[in-house]
Order: sequence, then C-alpha cells, then structure tokens
Amino acid sequence: MLTRLRLVLYGLLVALMVIPAAAQAKTFYWISHGGPADPVWTYFLAGAKQWAKDTGNTVNTSFHNGDVASQQEAVRAALSAKADGIVTTSPDPGSLVEIVKEARAANIPIINFNTPDPKANFNAYVGGDNVTFGKHWAQYLVDKGLVKKGDFVWMPVEVPGATYGVQEEEGIKSVFGPLGITYEITEATLDQAEVINRMVDYLTANKAKVKAIIGLGDLVTGSIKRVFDQVGIKPGEIPVVGWGNSLDTTQEVLNGYVNAGQWQDPQATSYVALSLANMAAGGIPPGFNVITGALYEKDTAGVYDKILSGK
Repeated sequence: MLTRLRLVLYGLLVALMVIPAAAQAKTFYWISHGGPADPVWTYFLAGAKQWAKDTGNTVNTSFHNGDVASQQEAVRAALSAKADGIVTTSPDPGSLVEIVKEARAANIPIINFNTPDPKANFNAYVGGDNVTFGKHWAQYLVDKGLVKKGDFVWMPVEVPGATYGVQEEEGIKSVFGPLGITYEITEATLDQAEVINRMVDYLTANKAKVKAIIGLGDLVTGSIKRVFDQVGIKPGEIPVVGWGNSLDTTQEVLNGYVNAGQWQDPQATSYVALSLANMAAGGIPPGFNVITGALYEKDTAGVYDKILSGK
C-alpha cells in the first residue's frame, strides 16, 4: 500500500513538473489625446478592453482631451510605473520626441497609434496615414467635379494644431494649393453640443460661399446631419467628405448627407497596437508599421455601419 502511494505521489510530481507555468500578467498603458465624449474613441477604447480580456493582461487607459501637457505627464507616469509597454497617440507634432527617447532608454516598448509622428522614434505605428487621407479627401472632391479653381472649402476640426488636423491639412493643401482652391479651418472643440453650435453659426453666416466641407475629425463629420437640419441645408446640397469612424457618419453617408467617410478600423487599431507592445515586451521587436484605413461611399457604408453597431 505504501509503495502504491509513493507511485501515485511520484506521478503527480512528474505531472506538475511538465505543466508549464502560467504566463505572468503584464501591465500596459493606453493613452489617448481624444475625449470620451467623442464617439469614435468609444470604439478605440473597446478594442483596448477586448485585448485586455482576451490576453489577461492589465490595460490602464486614459483620455486627455487635447491637453498636451497632461498627456506628456501620463506617459511619464507610465514610465515611472515601469510599464511593460505603452501605446499612445501623438497629441501635437514633436510633443513626445523626448519622452519616447526616455522610453527607449528604459527599454519600455512605446507604440504610436491613431496619429503618427515620424519625428519620434516609436517602436512602431498602427493607424492611418493622415497626410494621405487629407490628399485623398481633396482629390475626391476635385475628381468628382465637386470643387474647382476659385472655390472655397470649409474644414472644421475639434482641436486646431493637433497632429491629426495638421497632417490632414498638409495633404489637402498639396492638392488644393496648385488648383487655387482656398479653405478655412475653424475650431469646433471636443464637446458635442458646442461642436453643433459652432458649426451651425459658421454655416448660417457663410453658407453662400462654402462649396464643400471636409471634416477633419470624427466628431465634426458625425455632426453634419444635425447641423444641416438646423441650418436648412438638404442632404447633398453641400458636398462633404472626412472621417467616418462612427455610426453617425455611416448613417449620414447612407442618407446622403456625407459623400464619403474615412474608416480607420478603430477597435482593431487599439488591439493590434497593444499586441505589438506585448510582442516587443516579450523580446520580439516589431520591424514594421501597420497602416489601416479605407474611404467608403454609400454603396459600402452598410459594411461599416454593421461593424460599428455590433451586428
């Protein structure tokens, strides 16, 4: 009987020795220049939460509403906490250059997502090419015959000077400049009600001269229907292109208020960015960027509408 018990205990010991130890959970920081009131950031955040659920790792998230100093402080706090990895947007061009140097010196992977900044030495970038997006929006309006030389285009944006708008304008200017098409960028803020109020006021005063609109952010493009309805502008009366990462905009495209919307795969962007950070933390450095995005019109808007509605 004693010999048999010894054999059983020996078998259990061998079994325990061959079972691999569970991977220790890591802690990552997901840091955004956006605001929680912006519908698109709901989807970016959902991707981060899904990744945490799927991997068992901890993801600390924060929004900074366009406050560069606050975001810089959050990234440095993650470095001080010895994060296993950081994924962050770029709030302003050049604003994270020194902090990224600090992260690389500390051997903490730092992945850039949503808004790129080539000046900073991030481990990798996941998201769209904003300069190319801007160029495509402007070229779309030109190629479709919706704007011509001498026309004026209005470009509302939530935060003037922020990386995304600056880069988009660069692409737009490269198309409009040589053609003599002028434009104006105006501030809409990150508050939905204020966005609508400011856009309504602008169109009420300038409706006659605005030949097209480019929404430089998701919040402004997703407000077009509400604004047009208040000002008395019919769907299609003023051509609109711009961001399209929200149900508001997919519906606007389907109903003719917006001609084309830019999809950026928000959930997947966060998921892949965190995956790259985890990979780098495990000793496999990413030697590539992941570029996302597709411009959709009414014929394919239903695809993105289903994704965003969870159907």
